[in-house]
Amino acid sequence: MADKRTSESEVVAELRDGMTIGIGGWGSRRKPMSIIREILKSPVRDLTLVSYGGPDVGMLCAAGKVKKVVYGFVSLDSIPLEPHFRAARQSGAIEAFEVDEGMLQWGLRAAAMRVSFLPCRAGLGSSVMEVNPELKTVRSPYDDAEELVAMPALPLDVALIHANRADVRGNGQYLGPDWFFDDLFCMAATRRFMSCERIVDTADLLKEGSEQTLKINRMMTDGVIEAPGGARFTSCAPDYARDEELQREYATTPWEEFGPRWLEMS
Repeated sequence: MADKRTSESEVVAELRDGMTIGIGGWGSRRKPMSIIREILKSPVRDLTLVSYGGPDVGMLCAAGKVKKVVYGFVSLDSIPLEPHFRAARQSGAIEAFEVDEGMLQWGLRAAAMRVSFLPCRAGLGSSVMEVNPELKTVRSPYDDAEELVAMPALPLDVALIHANRADVRGNGQYLGPDWFFDDLFCMAATRRFMSCERIVDTADLLKEGSEQTLKINRMMTDGVIEAPGGARFTSCAPDYARDEELQREYATTPWEEFGPRWLEMS
């Protein structure tokens, strides 16, 4: 039995400047924040981030670690717009590839399937096509009248996700309602690392949930980190809710002031 236990520092030691990093979670929910903290402490930079973004994206942008962000949204949920990402976007400090939420999923799915694109209707008739002139359309070989967006694959060098429970083999369990789309991030990536609230015996995974809660299988992961509270200040239902007070402080405080204090938190 392969024991895939590792640590945040060992994961970040694998990262290199210019890599494309996919970050799971959704807005300010279930983000692998203990790994993000370790990236912030590292010298790595010029990253391309692919994410349904939250404070993971905002912090890395504020710290000057990011070259480009590929996203469907970047939000703190209870605070609709992520302020540090917005500042980087508006100042032109980062490149942006902003697409429909479904298009982002389709790009990850294409990479997972090892095809160069997947056709979709999302984006048609919207400004997505105007702000991303590199996007192309295709005509169906079965119906010449149907024109579709050719959403390009989004292959990742590394995927980072956070689950409620895992075993040492790398099977991951999600006990909350919003596990989307961590499996696609993992399948689209060359290296895949999962932090979790608690590592348990494989047999114990089904004691907390049904087979349907096992969303990540061991073939999708290369390393597992036991990180209690590892998603804070984002939520990780049902283990804990979002820390709204700390999130408000993050959103209203200059990064130069908030960042050093947050990096010291555990």
